[in-house]
Amino acid sequence: MTKLLLLGAGKIGSAITALLAETGDYEITVADANSEMLKLIPEREAERRTANVADEDTLHAIAKGQDVIVSALPFFLNAPVAAAARAAGAHYFDLTEDVETTEKVKAIADGAETAFVPQCGLAPGFVSIVAYDLAARFAGLRDVHMRVGALPQYPVNALRYNLTWSTDGLINEYCNPCDAVHDGQRMKVLALEGLEHFSLEGVRYEAFNTSGGLGTLAETLEGKVDSLNYKTVRYPGHRDMVQMLVRDLRLSERRGLFRDLLDTAVPMTKQDVVLIFVTVAGEQEGRLTQETYAKKIYNKELAGHEWSAIQVTTAAGICAMVDLMVEGKLPAKGFVRQEQCKLDDFLANRFGQHYT
Repeated sequence: MTKLLLLGAGKIGSAITALLAETGDYEITVADANSEMLKLIPEREAERRTANVADEDTLHAIAKGQDVIVSALPFFLNAPVAAAARAAGAHYFDLTEDVETTEKVKAIADGAETAFVPQCGLAPGFVSIVAYDLAARFAGLRDVHMRVGALPQYPVNALRYNLTWSTDGLINEYCNPCDAVHDGQRMKVLALEGLEHFSLEGVRYEAFNTSGGLGTLAETLEGKVDSLNYKTVRYPGHRDMVQMLVRDLRLSERRGLFRDLLDTAVPMTKQDVVLIFVTVAGEQEGRLTQETYAKKIYNKELAGHEWSAIQVTTAAGICAMVDLMVEGKLPAKGFVRQEQCKLDDFLANRFGQHYT
């Protein structure tokens, strides 16, 4: 049985625990500084440990003897977790969308005898696996465009949005520079720019640049594709309101206040839908051709719990990557990119099947 330490018992951590525990293949310990959050995880699913995971000594102590360490913590805590995983000789997985954090993990993974797999989940994560699989079908690439959104099914407020994900992560997406490839060269573009509109199944959406969703794909495809970008999907009008908050009111410079405002004023919901829309254009059999992957995933009941669509997709994504590592279907050491996972392997996995 694989010994697995999960750090973080929040919205995503609890879903990860439930999915892994149901298999009976993992001996799970969940650690969090918040004892009240830990109580929400049933004792039958995991050993629960109240621990200040921001403390380096505590972190290294609980990491000892583990085969796998999974971080469902805020992005700014992940680099020390990766360092503790390396010291413990454990494989490491996280959900970060933060580019700087991923670079730190990459440095820690250099020369390691275990695997370091950051950016698991939906975006970054599954969307990179899809995009790379589509891209591999072309003799020459022109455009790779990735669009992902976690949206309320019943938007009623002015933002037409409900919180479904980490507020810190959401703010990062709206405020930090974004990776892209333009004319074959990797570059940075501004978040909230590149506004576009499209319809899918009769519903109108908008999409705009946000940070982190490309993962490592810009580095992987630089020089091989003319245009590569990632945009977040929202209902029309959302971008303009967020731009007012981020730029006109300059909340990008007061992120603590921005987080408090969102957490206080924007309700959470489990009645959501995840939209994945990836389009690749390029040369196939001597002709300019386009292929598209489009999918909607809704909230559902799993392992005796009701989960939001973003919980299902994020937790299933990282659980699938852990499973594939244990099965020997991912590189077993060093830094592992999401696009190194084969789409067929992912979708055939017992957790990856939640994306089908």
